[in-house]
Amino acid sequence: MKLSVIVITKNEAAHIGDCLDSVAFADEIVVLDSGSTDATCEIARARGARVEVSPDWPGFGPQKNRVLDLATGDWVLSIDADERVTPELAGAIQQAIQAPDAEGYRMARLSNFCGRWIRHSGWWPDYVVRLFRRDAGRFTDAAVHEHVQIRGRTGTLSGHFLHYPYASLEVFIDKINRYSTEAARSAFERGRRTTVLGPFGHGAWTFIRHYVLRRGFLDGWQGLVLAGMAGTGSFYRYVKLYWLGRRARRPDIIR
Repeated sequence: MKLSVIVITKNEAAHIGDCLDSVAFADEIVVLDSGSTDATCEIARARGARVEVSPDWPGFGPQKNRVLDLATGDWVLSIDADERVTPELAGAIQQAIQAPDAEGYRMARLSNFCGRWIRHSGWWPDYVVRLFRRDAGRFTDAAVHEHVQIRGRTGTLSGHFLHYPYASLEVFIDKINRYSTEAARSAFERGRRTTVLGPFGHGAWTFIRHYVLRRGFLDGWQGLVLAGMAGTGSFYRYVKLYWLGRRARRPDIIR
């Protein structure tokens, strides 16, 4: 069985080399870049990847379906540039595609934040479906928070990804801003609306859920920051949703 690894990138020079080194066991690596201005593409090609460049950015789900369409393997492993496959997970992947008992597989993801491996706060085990038969899986068209939909049974693999999502707090804050904008726009297009008090309620509840119910307090000061960031992201998302609703109702006043 042939395994294709697929990755979407933009300005991931700091990550892409280690990412692709961790999946060197694959038969094919396909990278779809969306206009990097750093050495991402050159690093990927040096690792033996096939690199294509897309002319636009349609959102995470559609972009991942684009790179999926470029893959030729019987099985596909989708990985982000800031993730690494551990040796244990690599062995589980190879075993699964040689003797499959499902059409897709989920695996855990262990994330690092400010030097600490986060094992609470809703970040662990953070199962994600990433390995699937090419003809049995497809990403949702969501602009953010996309996921793979499997036609058939989904199994679970041993081992886990290592995830390095944020190089700094500035990167984290920028991502919250970008993701909240896309999430608000997507929700608005689906007919969602909120009141002026909605952002406060959602933000507070998100903080409590992450810090208390998901035991973020056990992750030290990093857990407190993560809960605060999660609450802030929720607040931003609903503020932007409220703003879109107000602008739709009063286009003559709000621009």
